[in-house]
Amino acid sequence: MNEQEFAELSAGAALHALSPDEERRFRAALSVHPEWRSIARDDADAAAALASAVAPVVPPDSIRSALLSRIADTPQADEATSIAGTPRSSARTTSKDDPGEVRAGNPPAGDVSQPAAPSASSVEPDGTPAGRRRGRRLLFALAACIVLLVGIGVGTIAVHGILDRPAPVVALEQIEGAADAQQASVSLDGGGTAVAHWSASLGRAVLVTEDIAVPADGDTYELWFVRGDGAVSAGTFSVDGGDAVAELRGEMQAGDAIAVTVEPTGGSPTGQPTSDPVIVIPTA
Repeated sequence: MNEQEFAELSAGAALHALSPDEERRFRAALSVHPEWRSIARDDADAAAALASAVAPVVPPDSIRSALLSRIADTPQADEATSIAGTPRSSARTTSKDDPGEVRAGNPPAGDVSQPAAPSASSVEPDGTPAGRRRGRRLLFALAACIVLLVGIGVGTIAVHGILDRPAPVVALEQIEGAADAQQASVSLDGGGTAVAHWSASLGRAVLVTEDIAVPADGDTYELWFVRGDGAVSAGTFSVDGGDAVAELRGEMQAGDAIAVTVEPTGGSPTGQPTSDPVIVIPTA
């Protein structure tokens, strides 16, 4: 995903207008590219400014019953949603407030270099490319018109978008909001990246990947908590479009490493890894 594609998803996210798949891609890109967080912040601030300019609307009585019915009918995901690849170098552990991406050794082959800086004529005073800023302004202006025209209907769309969000995306946000949130990343062959996010206080972990390989027919990827001399399965997952956000099932323990192996469809028949790990991310 390039920066322009991310900016389009970011605008939709600020308006709660992303589909579940778009939400997953947005969160994955935000995790792998922390340098794009300023784009998401700008869009969220613009959306909040629009909302504050609209007079409150009292929702009809039918909204509550419709919302409760929607919650009751929304299935809970049993499986996480993807990952894989082969680590090339060591992992780095950071706090949630450290968005830098520093890897040991030489940059992996296939890494995309930073884009050339835009010319002075195409940059606004705050450093944002003028074209991108104008595009987002037009989108938010359109959103403001929609809010004024349909009132409570926009709120209904936003509620549906929140209810449809993938469970791993919700888990990632909860981890990132924890006071002890940490993360570590490894580079994958082919230029991809795998980033593990975890919180010891929550006992939860999420793996986010970008540009990873799709497993062969009849195979799947399986997540593991590796502790002591053994491994505990944390669920299987599929790959969709090279990006993934996958929550590890079960409770994470201090010092666990997060690993990924290739297993037959349905998971390891023995309950233990049957192949060498393709991703290993230490958390201690």
